[in-house]
Amino acid sequence: MNDSMTNHPLFTYPGDNDPKLMNPLVLAYIGDAVYELTIRQHLASLANYRPNQLHKQATRYVSAKAQARALEQWQSVLTEEEADVVRRGRNAKSGTAPKNTDILVYRHSTALECLVGYLYCQGRLDRLHQLINLGLEGGDPPSSGKL
Repeated sequence: MNDSMTNHPLFTYPGDNDPKLMNPLVLAYIGDAVYELTIRQHLASLANYRPNQLHKQATRYVSAKAQARALEQWQSVLTEEEADVVRRGRNAKSGTAPKNTDILVYRHSTALECLVGYLYCQGRLDRLHQLINLGLEGGDPPSSGKL
């Protein structure tokens, strides 16, 4: 990402906060938004879908089950540092129970979001897109293109 974009408020990283020291649930909170926005951009680039169709397709990618599947696809290519972030995210206690999914699926989904937030906060967008593309290529939801 070029300097003019990183200086724009939409692309501002959390200042002096070192992502390695951030609460994994805060990273997951950021990662949730970044992941969904990335998926929405991907879907919007594929075809001229109606907004309702885009929403339905997006939910197939960003559900806890879909995120857990994507994380499983990423496991073999994660660096040691990234695997540590995933473990931190998976083991974080949110204090709430998921309503519509198994707790293990929910924890893996949180782990993916934590890693996405971590990479985003570090400004490692190329690596983030590499991982997301890996999930898009191997996932069940329709994916006729890359990011």
